[in-house]
Order: sequence, then structure tokens, then C-alpha cells
Amino acid sequence: MVATNSGEFDRAKELKAFDETKAGVKGLVDSGITEIPRIFHIQPGTLADRKPPLPLAIPTIDLEGAFKDEFSRKNVVEDVRNAAEKWGFFQVINHGVPLSVLEEMKDGVRRFHEEDLEAKKRYFSRDYTNRLGYNSNFDLYSSPSANWRDTLSCYIAPDPPKPEDMPDSCRDVMMEYSKHVMNLGNLLFELLSEALGLNPETLKDMDCAKGLFVLSHYYPPCPQPDLTLGTSKHTDSSFITVLLQDHIGGLQVSHQDCWVDVPPVPGALVVNFGDFLQLLTNDKFISAEHRVLANRAGPRISVACFFSTGVLPNPRVYGPIKELLSEENPPKYRDMTITEYTSKYISKGLDGTSQLRHFRI
Repeated sequence: MVATNSGEFDRAKELKAFDETKAGVKGLVDSGITEIPRIFHIQPGTLADRKPPLPLAIPTIDLEGAFKDEFSRKNVVEDVRNAAEKWGFFQVINHGVPLSVLEEMKDGVRRFHEEDLEAKKRYFSRDYTNRLGYNSNFDLYSSPSANWRDTLSCYIAPDPPKPEDMPDSCRDVMMEYSKHVMNLGNLLFELLSEALGLNPETLKDMDCAKGLFVLSHYYPPCPQPDLTLGTSKHTDSSFITVLLQDHIGGLQVSHQDCWVDVPPVPGALVVNFGDFLQLLTNDKFISAEHRVLANRAGPRISVACFFSTGVLPNPRVYGPIKELLSEENPPKYRDMTITEYTSKYISKGLDGTSQLRHFRI
């Protein structure tokens, strides 16, 4: 595709031309561009500085206490509750995933995205129901602007792809890493249930830990990071998301009408809450907006693991948990299936608006 920004701009034509290369953003960088195509341009003012007046940091929670005595676990539950109510984001340490697995997972993602294009093309797909797929921008044709990233997506649970259908470059470590993340997810759902004053098994009994969708992102270095975003402002459509990020940085969460950096912490994982959990808790726990800045450094690697069964056939109906409701706290959302919510979320794309508002009573 033409990388120049001069002359007439036919957005639909340029989107199609970019998509048909199947080379993604990395292909643009490999071609030696110095100006990013206009399909990636964000609206002026999007990156306006909204830094907090005082330094703020998302909470860091040491999960080791969850396995000690009852007193220590209650302290961890209280930390989780505060983070869920005030931030929607926190980092966890002593989470049970070996550091060697974290590092190898990042290396595996890098290996895949830096393979020859012909090797990656066999996985190219825009059908989000496929168990495995590679593309650039799942919402390329619906979002206001394209994001500066490429992605390998994989539905790991409850029914993973056949091993022979997965890339050799990251297959083994993806399966190993996902097992650890599933264990972590089970613990987090127990702690969240307790933080709501419910039985520890409540959220797991609602199948919140049943599905795992893994997005392995590759953010190439950007020659004009002030004109685009790595990932646009959005909330996740999951119950919870567990994120592994490398040392580059760029993740930000919206808090008190400011953008707060989520700095990489060696060995830590980022946890944030999605729209489904906000709906289940009737707004007690928040699904916070977040974004990823583009930058000249890189490439940046991140792995987002979404606990959700959104694209699987699932007739189960979800709504605010009845034990949390009262005359003073009536339901704020109508009942829905995850499939209904997810299909609308995907068709809308990352346009900066919350899909939850369409389900409010």
C-alpha cells in the first residue's frame, strides 16, 4: 500500500490495501516508512496531557498472603476489594507463574511476529470465531482509526486448538503459560467472590473461569508516535483480564479523569476487570478504560489473557448477582448472554465508548 499522506485520501481503499498485504504494521515498518499512513491517524487532541496533579500508582498486591493464615487472606481480599472498587486495575506479585515461563512467553510472541511473512500468512484470519488467528486490528474496518499493533489470537479454554494447528514458535510455551494463568484466574475469582461477601466458589460456579482467550500483541516501533495509538481507549469485555507486559511501557489506565501510567514491574502481572464483572457486581467493581501509547522504542510485547466465553455457544443468561441487590441497590443492567454482548462489542470495535451503556435499565 502507499505509505504517503499526501493527496486524496480514500480510507476504504487504503484499509483494504493494508489488509490485503497480510503483513500488518510490522510490514510497514520493515518497508522503511518514515510517515505513518493516514488510516492510523487519531483525532487531534486525543493525546492531550491529562496527568494527575499528584503522582498516582495502581495498587500492587502480594498474593502470597492468600495461601497463609486466615488473617493474611482477609488482608489480601481487602486489598483486592479496594482495587476493584477504586481502580479496576492492580498488579500482582507472588502469583505462582514462574519467571522463566513469563520470559519464555514473551520470547515466543516475539518469535512468531518476527517470522517470515509467508510463515505467518497461513494463520491470517478475520473470523473471530476461529480458535486461532493472526491479523492487525480485529476492528480494522469499524474503528475510527487503526491501531499500531499486530496480534495472534488463540482460544485456549475450554477447547484449545489442536497442537499441530498452532505455530511452532510459541505453541508449547503458550499452553504452559495458559495453565498457570488458569490457576491464577481461579484464585482471583475466589478472592473477588470473598470481596463481595459471597461464597469463594460463587464466580467460578457462574463459569467466570471457564473460558480463556489469549491475545499476543506486537507493537512495532512507530516513527510518529504522536499521531497514533498502540491500542485505543476501551474497556475489556471479559470478566477479568490478566496481562503480561514487557519492559517498554505505554499502558495507561483512566483514573479520576487522568491517564495514569501502569509501569512494567519485573515478574508482576497486571489484572483488570472487564465489563462482565462490572455488570455482575452492579457497578460495585469497575471496568476501567485503558489504552496503550505508541512509541519509538520497541518492539513492545504484551500478552492479554481474557477470562470469557464470549464467542462460544453459551445460552447462559447473566445479570447483576441477586445476593448483591436490595431496595437501595436495584439492578442497573438488564439480563443478557455473553454471546449477545460480545458480538455487539466486536462489531462496534474500539471506538472509545462503553458497550455497557446499551444494557443499562
